[in-house]
Amino acid sequence: MIRVLVVDDHPVVRSGLVGMLSVTEDIEVVGEAGDGSEALTLVESARPDVVLMDLRMPRTDGVTATGAIVSGYPSTRVLVLTTYDTDTDILHAVEAGAAGYLLKDTPHADLLDGIRAAARGETVLAPPVAARLMSRLRAPSTPPAAQPSPRELEVLAAVARGLSNAEIGRELYIGEATVKTHLQRLFTKLDVDDRTRAVTVAYERGLLPNPRTT
Repeated sequence: MIRVLVVDDHPVVRSGLVGMLSVTEDIEVVGEAGDGSEALTLVESARPDVVLMDLRMPRTDGVTATGAIVSGYPSTRVLVLTTYDTDTDILHAVEAGAAGYLLKDTPHADLLDGIRAAARGETVLAPPVAARLMSRLRAPSTPPAAQPSPRELEVLAAVARGLSNAEIGRELYIGEATVKTHLQRLFTKLDVDDRTRAVTVAYERGLLPNPRTT
């Protein structure tokens, strides 16, 4: 039996996956979690063979949870199952150690085969994901992006505190359009596509003081 932990923040999606896997003869669902923090707790107690991991979730996201699982429980394989197929999402998941990356429109039979392949230690990639990775590898290398400017980091620190663009503009005495410009430049420099990921990457790189360590 392949022991599987299902991690997704949408209860309906999670229930559907659990229901499908529960009637599969060679798969046993050993738990379900609504975010990465819950997943880490359950991996410790249930020791699944495969974790079916969503990416964008509250508290601890899928990439962070994947990295923690791979480093702490090397016998457990993490198979990403998400709706997102951007280059940034794919690369972050692969860099974190995911054994595979599938999309939520994957046919049931292919998903089951993917879980079995991941359990055997194989790499599992949805065709669109494999194509994106190959395209990225074939692309000419580019110089590293410039570091965020002090003003851009001020804006990002305000984002981390939960301020809106209008509130940031008032606090820093700049226009809301200028705030948006700073954020777009930050997204490019940090290779992200949303505010939450920008803050997370800034913490990881030490560009902002992480409140968990202060």
